[in-house]
Amino acid sequence: MLYTLRVYQTLLTRRYLTTKIMPLLASLGVGLSTAMVLITWSVMGGFLKTLSESGRSLIGDVRIAWPNTGFPHYQDLIDRLEAEGDIGAATPVIDSFGAIRLPDGRTEGVQIRGIDGPSFARVTTFAETLWWKPIAEPLPRDKEKMDPRLRARTAGDVPPTWGDLQRNGLTLSRPDFLTGEPEAAMVLGIGVTMFNRRERGGYYSPLMIPEQGANGEVTYLDQFLPINGELVLRVFPLDSQGRPRDSVARLMPIANEFETGLFDIDRSNVLVRLDALQQMLSMGEGTRYAEAYDPLSGDPPPPLIVDPARVTTVLVRHAEDAGDVRALRELCKAVYAEFADDHKGEVPAAELMLIETWEQANATMIAAIKKETMLVLFIFTFISLTAVFLVVSIFWSMISEKTRDIGVLRAIGAGRSGIACVWLAYGSAIGAIGSVLGGVIAYSVVSNINAIHDWMGESLGLYVWDPSVYVFKSIPDEIDPVHAAYVLAGGVLSCLIGALVPAVRAAWMDPVRALRFE
Repeated sequence: MLYTLRVYQTLLTRRYLTTKIMPLLASLGVGLSTAMVLITWSVMGGFLKTLSESGRSLIGDVRIAWPNTGFPHYQDLIDRLEAEGDIGAATPVIDSFGAIRLPDGRTEGVQIRGIDGPSFARVTTFAETLWWKPIAEPLPRDKEKMDPRLRARTAGDVPPTWGDLQRNGLTLSRPDFLTGEPEAAMVLGIGVTMFNRRERGGYYSPLMIPEQGANGEVTYLDQFLPINGELVLRVFPLDSQGRPRDSVARLMPIANEFETGLFDIDRSNVLVRLDALQQMLSMGEGTRYAEAYDPLSGDPPPPLIVDPARVTTVLVRHAEDAGDVRALRELCKAVYAEFADDHKGEVPAAELMLIETWEQANATMIAAIKKETMLVLFIFTFISLTAVFLVVSIFWSMISEKTRDIGVLRAIGAGRSGIACVWLAYGSAIGAIGSVLGGVIAYSVVSNINAIHDWMGESLGLYVWDPSVYVFKSIPDEIDPVHAAYVLAGGVLSCLIGALVPAVRAAWMDPVRALRFE
């Protein structure tokens, strides 16, 4: 008898699915609800993942900082840190503000980072962010292979090659045109000058640079900045007490450009070779008299004091990619405390030093995106509950229509649980079909979401995504398998919940009355 009931459950479920249009509409409703929630979670979750990865890739795992005036003896601190087994690498950095004057006459305020290229690349993903470099394969969206980096430089171009530009970027240097000796250079964020146009394929095309003459006439120069471009960099030094000094300007060549994927950073950040920025900010090694001295007094000069070079930050990376950054922070605190004791009076005290993980450094934005993600998911999940009521109403109507069928099943020996299982199995089948459909829709949309957005902009003039508002240059286009499993299971569960009340109603029907139903 149990085998017979299972056969009837299977046959009735298949019959209702293939002969009734209303259950298919319920599956479509479940599919659309599932797709909506999964797309939302993928995009919003992608924001958080991109921010976290970008934050870690830009500052390493832990940051040790004393802003503005900086601290000396940083190489000793780095040596102590790298002697620890759990620390993979450390690098000195200077964070400051300044301005650059562009070839078209504009002056832009920028965030300046003085870095040592090779060690900075060991702690961060600096090498991967450099844009002008040789690539073997086109970007995923560059179907026509139009990226200029895929082609060798034409005969009309002069060296350097793409490989030369990559090396220049890693060392933040560019050979002097006359002597061939490397001179300190800048690496700009790809959006700083706005002389690069981002194409639909995801690559950049250098633009013609406008130049206004003395008579007001504008001419356009075909100038690729990493080859022959030079910009005026102006910084605003502080003395060791934090008091402002006269600004310093220097004409510096461009070695390369970088792209992190974060609009604000790519639009406003400039990287400079560490020793050059130390010199401009008066943070390099120097000498001074131990006390005030007047050369005209005739007195012997007081002894000289050597002021060591300073940096504002030391970035630290864990020896393992998935290492415990919180434990690493505590280790950095311990190492710095020992370092501060050995240089007491010369460096900031350990309890005053800013030592934080990459999560703490980006805590404000990470918390905001987490809250926004949960709020949006709650709203869309609440809206998706309409699928439950849709299943309830459809099943309630079908049970009223199939009252005689239920009476026949009861008459041949089907128990109340068996009748309920028929409708619960039916609800599970609708939920499974709807969830799979929703998963396919979500995958298709998310995988092509940037192409869809570009098409909407070009065809309809509708640009929803503004990188200056949403921080990231492109919409996240990956689905987390764990999130997808939760959402698809939720789609099936919602149908089971929707089928529960009608199933109970069918199970408790009187078989005699059901058989007499007209």
